[in-house]
Amino acid sequence: QVQLVESGGGLVQPGGSLRLSCAASISIISINTMGWYRQAPGKQRELVASISIGGSTNYADSVKGRFTTSRDNALNTVSLQMNSPKPEDTAVYYCNAVRSRFGRMTNYWGQGTQVTVSS
Repeated sequence: QVQLVESGGGLVQPGGSLRLSCAASISIISINTMGWYRQAPGKQRELVASISIGGSTNYADSVKGRFTTSRDNALNTVSLQMNSPKPEDTAVYYCNAVRSRFGRMTNYWGQGTQVTVSS
C-alpha cells in the first residue's frame, strides 16, 4: 500500500507561480511512475505531467513550457512547479503513483489539492 499526500495548493494569480508537492509513504525508487492529474468541475480527470523512475518526463500539451515536474528520491517526494498559470488551470490536482510488483501494476492516488487561478 502506498499513501500519497499532496500539499501546496491554493489561490494564485494568473502569471504567478505555485509549487505542489506530493509525499509518498514508501521509497519512491520502488515506484515506476509518479504523476500529476487534475480534474476541473464537469470535466474528466486528465494527465498533467508524469516522471518515470529514470527521470523521463511527459507533459500535457496545455502545460508544456509552463509546468515542470521533478522527483526527489532521497525525500520520497515529487513536485509540480507551476509557472505562468492560467485560469483554465484551475482544478483539483491529484498525485498519482504507478507501482509494479509481482507482475501487477497498481495505481495509487492522493486526496487532491485545490488550485485556483484567479485575479
